Amino acid sequence: MKSGDQRAFTVIYNRYWRLLYGHIYKMLRDEEDAKDILQDVFSGLWLHPEKIPETSNFAGYLYTVARHKVLNAIRKNKYKNDYLGALAAYATEASDETLQYIDSRDLMAAIEKEIASLPPRMRQVFELSRKENLSNKEIGKLLGTSDETVKKQIHKSLKVIRYNLKESGGAAVLLLALLR
Repeated sequence: MKSGDQRAFTVIYNRYWRLLYGHIYKMLRDEEDAKDILQDVFSGLWLHPEKIPETSNFAGYLYTVARHKVLNAIRKNKYKNDYLGALAAYATEASDETLQYIDSRDLMAAIEKEIASLPPRMRQVFELSRKENLSNKEIGKLLGTSDETVKKQIHKSLKVIRYNLKESGGAAVLLLALLR
């Protein structure tokens, strides 16, 4: 497999896909998401065979890779649900006049404008955290810096964005809720 042998990949795929799919499906309870993650696992094997460790428990390795991908998918879905929940909560509390004044495109444009105005490194860290849903540890490793530095950069970014949105008024209540 590590040498790019297609037959070896086919044998591995045929041997493990059903078992792996079953584990992924049990964790997600969604057929399409389970298929997507299964495809990610096997495409990762095919595209990056050099990352496959020397192990006597290959099934355990595949299960671990799949579990990490499932956890990442759940985390990304959580952020999306938090965002939609904050938007829905604001919509139920806001007056009709306010809702007519503000639409979602304006809100997203204001957020994006504030993110774009951040210093380059701070913006990069913020976007990796909030848009790519990477952990502080993952960002630190990617950028060659410590987890604590990443944490401080994100905190500073949120502080700057909140302040600027508060100063601009109008949609600040919703925007601040979205930037928890």
